[in-house]
Formats: sequence, structure tokens, C-alpha cells
Amino acid sequence: MTGFSKILIANRGEIAVRIHKTAKAMGYRTVAVYSDADKAALHVATCSDAVRIGPAPVGESYLSIDRILEAAHTSGADAVHPGYGFLSENAEFAAACGKAGLVFIGPPPAAIAAMGNKAAAKRRMIDAGVPCVPGYQGADQSDANLDTEARKIGLPVMVKAAAGGGGRGMRLVEHDGDLLEAIRTARAEAESAFGSGELILEKAVVDARHVEIQVFADAHGNVIHLGERDCSVQRRHQKVIEEAPSPAVDAGLRDRMGAAAVAAAKAIGYRGAGTVEFLLGSDGAFYFLEMNTRLQVEHPVTEEITGLDLVEWQLRVARGERLPLTQEQVKFKGHAIEVRLYAEDAYNGFLPQAGRVDVWRPASGAGVRLDYGVTNGSTISPFYDPMIAKVIAHGATREEARTCLVRALRDTVILGPTTNRHFLIRLLEHPDFAAGKATTAFLTKHAFPAPAISDAHWDMAARLLWRSSAERYPAPLRGWRNSNPEPTPIRLAAGGTERLLLVTTGDGSDAPFHIDGGDVIVDLDALTVRFTDKTYAPPATAAAGSDGKLRAPMDGRIVAVKVAAGDTVARGQTLVVLEAMKIQHQLKAVLDARIESISVQEGQQVANRTVLITMAAS
Repeated sequence: MTGFSKILIANRGEIAVRIHKTAKAMGYRTVAVYSDADKAALHVATCSDAVRIGPAPVGESYLSIDRILEAAHTSGADAVHPGYGFLSENAEFAAACGKAGLVFIGPPPAAIAAMGNKAAAKRRMIDAGVPCVPGYQGADQSDANLDTEARKIGLPVMVKAAAGGGGRGMRLVEHDGDLLEAIRTARAEAESAFGSGELILEKAVVDARHVEIQVFADAHGNVIHLGERDCSVQRRHQKVIEEAPSPAVDAGLRDRMGAAAVAAAKAIGYRGAGTVEFLLGSDGAFYFLEMNTRLQVEHPVTEEITGLDLVEWQLRVARGERLPLTQEQVKFKGHAIEVRLYAEDAYNGFLPQAGRVDVWRPASGAGVRLDYGVTNGSTISPFYDPMIAKVIAHGATREEARTCLVRALRDTVILGPTTNRHFLIRLLEHPDFAAGKATTAFLTKHAFPAPAISDAHWDMAARLLWRSSAERYPAPLRGWRNSNPEPTPIRLAAGGTERLLLVTTGDGSDAPFHIDGGDVIVDLDALTVRFTDKTYAPPATAAAGSDGKLRAPMDGRIVAVKVAAGDTVARGQTLVVLEAMKIQHQLKAVLDARIESISVQEGQQVANRTVLITMAAS
């Protein structure tokens, strides 16, 4: 048996809080690590101890092996749990932990390395007899060869980063003319995210489901699976909704997919928690995608239907115990669905959002679970993934879980940065999802345009601003006139629209709201809208960018500047590539113009609304 007593959690946010909860219940002390951006974060306050590991950029903090090992030494930790993301699938980190005398709560370095590169992993799975998608995973990485191989496979084709996951460095190519650009941009994004530009190509399985199998292995040769999760609803190849079990999987298919996943784990000498991901075709054929050698974001839905604590299993396996159950003893009960609540504008290209969480009030009640790492006053940082929380519901049936989850989202209050809460409710209420028919094409098949801001939103915002203004004066003077009372004009702006409203009273709804300087945030019918008081503001300017200034749409880092001063550019041409919250955004010209000046350089960190380029119409 391997003993340890103090666990350093080499992560942040909700997963760090989640790991601490189980570790504490099992009698362990925990150590949080934090960057300067996370000094006041919930996971720092929650854990037994906390150690600073550097400035905000991940390369100088959460991805710095040396600084995390130093934190373990300083705090007296004798084990490390990597969570997910960051260094969780870094074989070098796992090996360094062992060399430093720390128990790594995860698989052996060799197993991580075996699955860390998609090309090598796929070759290994083919050798192990695991069904794989036809494609190319060879050594010749030239643009010309990848172009040739993609045409051999036949469009549509997926271009994927060999060294990573999470949707970064991944492109779906459906047209010949898009192939080379997809290869080049996928490679650039992969190099930025994973330090490797190696790519693989795979035949795109159209209208498939994304189904993954949770596996667990111990150091005694026991490997089992804990059923499947359906993660088909995705945007930018990142999961939005996850559920267990899959509506498309029956007992026989579960056994076959489970057996393939177990074979994959055995082929690499696996230990601990892992997930084998498959594409499931409409004909029932399934194909290996990748194996994630860590705990998954969506592990709660498996916990809800099995009644198991997967973090507890990880800790038990890490200290040398056998798996608590055999395959025959694993039982499933009911249905569970999880959504990822993100700080992002789902109706504006899923642009990540940053800023202060003014009000956070998570839902509760029977069947509801929230895993989160924020509280009132928390800051959503532009340096990290913008996930706020995971909202999970469990019910006796899928429909019970679905309706419970909708209620939980409606009851959850989050005021501050724009979130995808309203969008998630619309997805869950869509007839195709309700019927269990959603595939990976769900978000491309169905349009979810931005909803209209209701009259009730406008009216409530105006009343709240009137009341806020009135409260600054003594009660006898509020709204006083030396003639008959007259309505107060208030001009508001939201979503590119301005309205003039006439208000005579601040009485109104008791729906959640927050007033932030000249802004008021209103939450009605699960739609949260930020209104800006324009009553005394000068007239609005022209559309964004048409004034000749390209501004950053969010906080981020300049990855590339595609033009130079003096260049002539066309409308729609990419001028700057901005990386924010692990995603690269192509910032384009909104008019034909000549570049007058460039205010930024590659590698520079910029704030939201910073002027990047100044242009003159041509």
C-alpha cells in the first residue's frame, strides 16, 4: 500500500473545490495552488493550505512543473492530484512527481504518453483491435502531403491536433478550397495550445453521436467500465451537454463499447480513471476517437447514475487498493444530465466573457447538483477557461432529469459577465433534444438566434435606475416638481438598441438585478440583460469598426498581426488573431480600408476595447 496524507491539487476553480471535498471527507489535508489572478478564488479559500505559484499566464503558473513541485515541497504535500486540463495529461509532469517522491494520483507516465499523441494512440488502438476511424496519422506533416492525404480520405474530413484535445487545433473541412487554410490554422492553434503542430486527419463521420466510456483500472490488473456518457451536443468541438446513459445505447451496445474501452486501457497498462471516446454512427458502428487519461469534466453524471464517488476511487487506487467493485457489481440507476455554465456570449459567436461576478446564487433541491468555483465578487479571468459551474440533474427517467435541469438553470442566478444560461435552457427544451435525437450536428442543424429583449426587461431596467437615482435624495424631494408630476425620461441601451422610456415610479418586479455604476443587469425569464444608462450620453457612434478602429472584443493575447501599416485590406480580411480563454479569434476588417497604424505587437496582452489597428476607408 502507498501512503500519503496531504494532497496538492494542481488545478483551479470548480474541479479543485470538487477534489478537496472528497479528499477532506476521506481525512486528507489539501493544498491549493494559485496564480496572481486567483489569489481570492474560492478554491484557495476552501483548501487546507494555499501556495502562490506565479503570475496569471498559465505558462508561468499552472503549467509550470517546477513551480508546482516547489509548492508541493514548501507545503509538505506528499501526493498530487492534477484534476483535468493543465498538466493532467502531461507524462513529464507525472514522471517528475514520482521522481520528487510524490504520489501522482493518475495513470503511469507511460500510459499518459501512449495516449498523449493522437497519431501514436490511434496506431496503438489499431494494433489492439479497437475500431478506429479511417484517416492519416503519419510522419510526413507537410501541408502538401496533408492536403493529398485528406483528398485520399475524401471530404468531409477532420483536421486534428495530434497532441491535444478540447476542440483546440481542430477543424471540419467540407470544401476543397478550405483545406489548406484549415491545416495551417489548426497547426498554429495546436502549437499555441500544446506546443506541437503535429496533425492527424480523420474521415468525418457525419451526423454521429459522441459517446464515451468511463473506465477504471487498479495496480492489480483489474479493469472495468462504468457505462457510457453521451456528449453529442457540442460547439467548436467542445461539449455543452453531457448525459448518462446515452439515449442511443442499449445493453448490448454498451457491453461491446465497454469491452473495446477496457481493451484500450489494458493495451497501455492503465491505472486510475480514464475515458475512451468513440464516434457512434447511425448504423450502430463505433470508432475510437481518443483516450483521456484523467478525470473528465462530465464525471458527475456517471457518479449520479452509479452512486459512486470517482475521486474517492482515484485516491483508493493511488494508495494501492483494488477496485471496490467488479464489472458484474456495477449497477445503473436513473438518468443524469449535465450542462456547462460558461461566461460566454452564446448569441455572439460564443465569445468568452471576463469580469466580476456580482451575484451568484446557485440552485438547490432534490435531484440538483452544482459543482462550481465562484462566489459573490469572484472574477472570471481572461487567462483561463471561462467555465463558471457544472449544473447537474438526476432523475428516475431521462425526462425527469431534463425538466429538473431546466428548473435548476432557471433558479440559478448569475449576474455580471454574460453567460450561456438562457441558451442552455433553449437547447434542453428543443424537441430533438427532448426526444433524445441530438447528434454532433445538432448545433449546426438548428438555429438559436439571439432572443428579443422584452418590453418587461426595458421597463424594469428603467424603473430600477429611476429608483437608484431617487434614493440619493431625501424622500420628500424624490420626483418633486413645482407643477403637476411629470414622467422622468430615461434612455437605455442594450444589444445595439436604444430606447427612451418615461418613468414615474421605481416600483417593479422582484426578479434578480444588480446595479453597477451606470449599468443595470436584469434577469427575467432566464434571460439576463445588461442595460447602460445613456440618458446624458452623447449620440451613439457608427457600428463597431466602421470608425476605422479595430478594437479587442475581449481581454486576450495577440497571437498574430496579419497586416502592416500602409497595406490595403478588404472587408472580411483577417487583420489580427487574438487568443482568449484558450481559443483563437480571427478579427476581421469591417470595411475596405488602408492600414494607417498598428498599436500592438505579437505576444502582447490587451484589455477589452483596446484599439489594435487604425484604418482609413479606401
